[in-house]
Amino acid sequence: MLEQFEKTGSDALAELQKVTDLAALEDFRIKYLSRKGQITQLLSQIGKLPREQKPQAGQLANRIKNDVTRAFEQLKSDLEARQQEPKELVDVTLPGVPVNIGKPHVITQTLNELLEIFGRMGFGVAYGPEVEDEWHNFIALNIGPEHPARDPSDNFYIDDNTLLRSQTSTIQIRVMERTKPPIRIVAPGRVYRPDTVDATHMYMFHQLEALVVDEGVSMVDMKTAIEQFIHAFFGPETQWRFRPSFFPFTEPSAEVDLLMKDKTGEENWVEMGGCGMVDPNVFDAVGIDSEKYTGWAFGFGIERLAMRKYGITDIRLLFENDLRFLDQF
Repeated sequence: MLEQFEKTGSDALAELQKVTDLAALEDFRIKYLSRKGQITQLLSQIGKLPREQKPQAGQLANRIKNDVTRAFEQLKSDLEARQQEPKELVDVTLPGVPVNIGKPHVITQTLNELLEIFGRMGFGVAYGPEVEDEWHNFIALNIGPEHPARDPSDNFYIDDNTLLRSQTSTIQIRVMERTKPPIRIVAPGRVYRPDTVDATHMYMFHQLEALVVDEGVSMVDMKTAIEQFIHAFFGPETQWRFRPSFFPFTEPSAEVDLLMKDKTGEENWVEMGGCGMVDPNVFDAVGIDSEKYTGWAFGFGIERLAMRKYGITDIRLLFENDLRFLDQF
């Protein structure tokens, strides 16, 4: 009987060496290792042996079963791994598949460039909430209740005293409320106005405003800063001008125009933004001594700057997320 055990084990291992695929391996398992398989049946035959041979037969049967099972599992693992190998060899000398690497949106690129320019000029950066109250958005900026800018149809009101900010001048107010002069900051951010969407208008856009407050500040300082900014951003040959204007929060006030070429090559003056000396009423509202300090401020639309610099003719292109357009920048 023990010799029969040895022969069954040897036959199983010899037969296993001839198996070359998983289907044949499954047949082998059924024949030898299944519940009614030959190796499994060895254990059931131990009970027929004399009492003194049973321990030796049990050890032998378990050893044979373990050896065959171990060889079976190893072959199964090898065959499965071989089956998963690619059928075609990869030519590592061929060019790789190009990977598209993301980059900042053109508005973000423009904003980063603006902040870098003003950083070199010694300006800090301030941020504020996009949901504002009337005090910061209008009252402290010397915009009275009769001013058309406060009309509900020209703003996104949330309730009677809360709205989406219509200008980043609100950040200037918050800075002046908590900071004593000297102040020298730029305030970037999104603003909201219910304008009809067309090639030059959007209900949401970005602004960058600057504020300087100190003793002895004049329009000469403002003109110098604006000129440095324009020449750094658009180039040293860019021509610009002041045009008298009116804003409730600055006096005197001016519009800034650039001489730009259109698609036909003809040069025209194009409005870029507004500026002026901070109105004393604004200083009084935030607790700054208007007899001691003066200041200036200006604000430009970031989309407008990007459109003029890169020749973009429709503001809607900036928000459609068309990669064919955005990949150009």
